Amino acid sequence: QVHLMESGGGLVQAGGSLRLSCAASGSIGNINVVGWYRQNPGKQRELVAVFTTSGNRIIANSVKGRFTISRDVTKNTVSLQMNSLKPEDTGVYYCKAQLRSEYGGSYDDYWGQGSQVTVSS
Repeated sequence: QVHLMESGGGLVQAGGSLRLSCAASGSIGNINVVGWYRQNPGKQRELVAVFTTSGNRIIANSVKGRFTISRDVTKNTVSLQMNSLKPEDTGVYYCKAQLRSEYGGSYDDYWGQGSQVTVSS
């Protein structure tokens, strides 16, 4: 069983910073893709920043230059540093990992519990 535990988030004024962290635990083999998505009520979940299979970063245009994704492969953690936050960054942020068990098998998607980020104007 795999579990993703998120921490961070909260309420901040526009222009402020927050940091999200996500730690994966359990039977973890290879991690294919890992990163962050966000969602607002009535809208689809959207990609914010991820590491691809090859280790490259994909960053949404709306957050480029303000958000930084980082990871520690030895600890199975991924973080999102969010600077110069804007009200439109408000949403529930989800950590996602596409991985397979240490015993092999298929790659499956796992999600964190979600972290509320609220940016006031």
